[in-house]
Amino acid sequence: MGRVINLTVHGIGPAERELDPCEDGTWVSIEQFERVLDAVVGRDDVRVTFDDGNTSDVKIALPRLLDRGLTAEFFVLAGLLGKPGRLTPDDVRRLIGAGMRVGSHGWSHRDWRWIDDRQAEEELTESHRRLTELTGQPVSRVAIPFGSYDRHVLRRLRRAGVTRAYTSDGGQARLGTWLQPRTSLVRDLDAEWTRGLLDVPPSPVLVARKLAGRTVKRVRG
Repeated sequence: MGRVINLTVHGIGPAERELDPCEDGTWVSIEQFERVLDAVVGRDDVRVTFDDGNTSDVKIALPRLLDRGLTAEFFVLAGLLGKPGRLTPDDVRRLIGAGMRVGSHGWSHRDWRWIDDRQAEEELTESHRRLTELTGQPVSRVAIPFGSYDRHVLRRLRRAGVTRAYTSDGGQARLGTWLQPRTSLVRDLDAEWTRGLLDVPPSPVLVARKLAGRTVKRVRG
């Protein structure tokens, strides 16, 4: 099977809301974002995804994606739509109208390892229902908040009919697999970071280490 690199963008440019602890570590400048986009133009082995439903998704990212003929998948927090600094329902419709894909990041950015059945209904059912109504398209793909999962979370996702689940485990992914690792853009990324991620094959030791980490997450809980 072929390999793909999944990138995650969280926020770009000036933040329009108070950031959560450590969130600024994955917030990048417009120049950094443009550098990454320029590096992936014409490549079919890279996917660009967005988490958290920040306003920069539409104000900054969308026009730059369209200028380069790129598409991306936006994982939205359904319960935070319309909150300060977050996408609105109209923004979500705009993404769809521009040819982008919308998936679920849950309802309110909870850690799915520590939710009860009522919260799971909100995170994994109600969020999909609301986004499906907004987009007019079935929403069945998720990005796991905080990249936090275990065997119980994965079981819940399968029972909820999730067709693809993205993590934050880093490294390359095999095309077509249900669980897809991603790599987040980081505040201090530069041209060397981008080149190393996209063009330098990972060492066997790093591949083995990441595989071991994913295996532990799949069976713990």
